[in-house]
Amino acid sequence: MKPVLLLVDLQRDYLDAPGLEPSAGQLIHECSRLLNACRARGIPVIHIWTSVSRERDERMPHWKAADRWRCEVGTPGHAPPASLAPQPGEHTVHKTGFSPFTKPELGHHLAEGGFDHAIIAGVHLHACVRETILGAYERGMTVWVADGATGSDDPLHAAITRRYLGQRGIRFASVADISAMLECNGTVVTAARPAIIPTHTDIPVPRPASEGMNLVPMAERAHLLETLARQLEHQAHELARAMADEIGKPVYHGEREVRHTAAMLRKVMQRAADDAATNHGDAPEVRHRPLGTVAIVTPWNNPFYIPLSKIAPALLYGNTVAWKPSPLAPGIARRVIQMLQESRPDLPLPSILTLVEGGREAAAQLMNHPGIHAVTLTGSLETGFSAHEICARRHLPFQAELGGNNAALVWEDADLPEAARLIAKGAFAQAGQRCTANRRVIVHTSCKDAFLSHLQQETRRLCWGDPLQESTRIGPMVTPAHCERFRRLLDRAETSGGTLTCPQEEREPHPSWGHEGAWHPPAIISCDNPRAEVVQHESFGPLLVMQTANRWDEAISLLNGVPQGLAAAVFTRSEEVTARFLADARAGILKVNQSTADAGLDLPFGGWKSSGIGPPEHGRFDREFYTRAQTVYGIGRG
Repeated sequence: MKPVLLLVDLQRDYLDAPGLEPSAGQLIHECSRLLNACRARGIPVIHIWTSVSRERDERMPHWKAADRWRCEVGTPGHAPPASLAPQPGEHTVHKTGFSPFTKPELGHHLAEGGFDHAIIAGVHLHACVRETILGAYERGMTVWVADGATGSDDPLHAAITRRYLGQRGIRFASVADISAMLECNGTVVTAARPAIIPTHTDIPVPRPASEGMNLVPMAERAHLLETLARQLEHQAHELARAMADEIGKPVYHGEREVRHTAAMLRKVMQRAADDAATNHGDAPEVRHRPLGTVAIVTPWNNPFYIPLSKIAPALLYGNTVAWKPSPLAPGIARRVIQMLQESRPDLPLPSILTLVEGGREAAAQLMNHPGIHAVTLTGSLETGFSAHEICARRHLPFQAELGGNNAALVWEDADLPEAARLIAKGAFAQAGQRCTANRRVIVHTSCKDAFLSHLQQETRRLCWGDPLQESTRIGPMVTPAHCERFRRLLDRAETSGGTLTCPQEEREPHPSWGHEGAWHPPAIISCDNPRAEVVQHESFGPLLVMQTANRWDEAISLLNGVPQGLAAAVFTRSEEVTARFLADARAGILKVNQSTADAGLDLPFGGWKSSGIGPPEHGRFDREFYTRAQTVYGIGRG
């Protein structure tokens, strides 16, 4: 077997364009890792570049229509980053359109080298990368696509492309997996795992609600959840320690999560009971019928609250549930199932709720299962777009909460010490690993220095350390890999001109704390470039990005100028400024003189823009999502 690495359009004009997912910095890092791994093993590399010239205008028609000049020969945008530049002996193939096979040069190199395996990375997956993949596939090559080293500025189109290619035997794997599958002599290990095509035989899905939970009276469903709520309150400290052990969440925050979960369950039960009391009326009658079996996909960071805030309304409104939790918190997920079983040992739990363990592939298999009638998900943008594609294709109701790059405005009349206290807490508690964390702060220029001084002081007051200590507010990141990715983001931000400060000095964690390699102190970075990676992309770590503005229009433009729109806040004493903020902020949750972090138990929770798809979670929207309205005419009319 003879592999070759094909790098597609890794040129500055493509990498510097807005909207790229993953971010250009992350993409360059992963592509560099892949390139270095292949070079170390003697695997040949072919660079594929878009190259246009004004002397002979061969631009694609849509570029001409938009008067777009991109990747023009001789300009800085035509070249790749230094870490991805060709070395002597490596071929560079030039193209003017989507496919590098339009001209014979690439086909000639592949035939001459006798290559039968292609490893492909670059941009954009839905366009030029796809054409390169299909061209190699048509020539009988086995194709591997490097996940994380392949990007797109159209994530939904990329998700559709990924499914389309996967169904045709194209293999997707991480850079680490591909590196591990390459032997030192440059051949591909024959035992490499095959492409994962969704199958349904191993996915435990309960039968539809009409045959399961809907036959259990409301009182019994509520009794199940009330008993669970009491268990949570009784075991709150023990469960908090379990979270500290498994995901590094400080016990202070873990215990609060467990108690909030118990309170949330009672809120959901009360609302469902109120809805049931008004579910029947005069003819014509409007009924709210269960969807059937709901797939629930949840993250690791709030492993009790988020899953149960979905499971509870799904069950109370008569559905059955297949729950796929994060593989980073499997012990906690099994504990939730155990507690539910203990709450009602007489109830055959697998008939109404099943646990589906696994990662991304298991989630895709679950959502593709013919027994699934709706999907609700909390996760990353990439996960959300992949799920959106599946649900759109299958015509399933879909609800997704996809995180937030949340900003607070600190205006010139604000109470600066109080704003600094709340923003530091909102940014760094739980190491910034929650969707509502205060990730950005936009400060009026006149009070920047004073606010930064207060902010550093308040950050130093937050206890950083052992998650098992009651005083700790900032623990480790969830895995060493997450921490390393976070460190690289900070390095790139500094290299790009950001000013980084860490109010708490980095120190070696005590060995008894565990979570080796996952520790990073809270960091503040000042960044004047609104298009910078550290501004545009959610870090999901202990980082606060600080920007300044002189005028209101400038400040609100910075606040709204990111893809996501989950939460936003303003700190001011002015009613006029507050009114302008409430009118102009483009986010689903708005706060006045509060941090963006946290939300109410029984109020709608949903993001705007890329932060949300479908209806919000919680409150009156629970019934709207977990049931379908059905209008019946003619009842009681002779």
